[in-house]
Amino acid sequence: MFITKIGIDLGTANTVVFVPGKGFIINEPTIVALTKPENRILAVGREAKEMIGRAPDDIIPYRPLKDGVIADYYITKAMLSYFISKAAGRFHLIKPEVVISVPAGITQTERRAVINAAKEAGAKEVYVVREPILAALGAGIPINSYSGNMIINIGGGTAEVAVVSLGGIVSWKSLRVAGNKFDQVLMDYIKKKHSLSIGEQMAETVKISIGSALPSKQKLEFQLRGLDLISGLPKDLIINSNEVAEAISPLLNDIAAAVQDVFNSTPPELVADIMDKGIILSGGGALLRNLDEFFERIIGVPSYQAEEPLFCVARGTGIILNHLDTYKRTLLNKK
Repeated sequence: MFITKIGIDLGTANTVVFVPGKGFIINEPTIVALTKPENRILAVGREAKEMIGRAPDDIIPYRPLKDGVIADYYITKAMLSYFISKAAGRFHLIKPEVVISVPAGITQTERRAVINAAKEAGAKEVYVVREPILAALGAGIPINSYSGNMIINIGGGTAEVAVVSLGGIVSWKSLRVAGNKFDQVLMDYIKKKHSLSIGEQMAETVKISIGSALPSKQKLEFQLRGLDLISGLPKDLIINSNEVAEAISPLLNDIAAAVQDVFNSTPPELVADIMDKGIILSGGGALLRNLDEFFERIIGVPSYQAEEPLFCVARGTGIILNHLDTYKRTLLNKK
């Protein structure tokens, strides 16, 4: 079977690839391992991530995307070539049409870089679609309806708040506050409070295992291991979910402020629709415990986690690919 269409959720933290008829076939970290000084690519994806904190000095794990956009063109091109070849087959004879997600605030130059990189990586045609639209489609929101819908998509590099109506984005705001920043503030918090240094992967594991947007009487606990900054020796530490909530609360408050800003720039009729239907949460960050309750408390609007929030954007690419001729005439901008 020839693969002629591929959807790519090109995220700062993870890349998810969707193929019509097969579903989600790739979900790997957006990381490349490079050898220094020649910058030769040694590994991509999951294999590269496993090298973080473990590789010798001449092997550097590198994220080619920053805040949702390309930070290194040539490494991104090589990474896309890896994912396209893995999805379509190494010796694919037919170049596939590719739908790729991009942040809502992407510039024309950044958009062109994504398109060119994907074409040089093996795509026949490339269609770029803004992430809030894809997330809304993947969450089951009827984006062509007259009614307004709000979606908060929290990825690895950016958090985007958008109101969608009549097939487009009415108002939106993008923040460089997302999963990777959650990991960093947690690392900083543990270092400051407990004088313990932990790595990026350990911080992510803590976040996924016990992370919560709100403190609770029923605290979850996690035993982690790091480097005691006082003794210089390895040390075990038990951290609880309330500490995680305290560490990430400034970032969540920033996202809540962005939601309020978007409401302030949204027509009253659409605001009324959102008040009735609630806010949809998507992206890997939506998996944070009690996040829906957090937004409901702060904003005063019911909030709901989308089904399989991590895959909403990739699922949205699949919906477009399944109706590509229709969306070519309306939503897509082919460059």
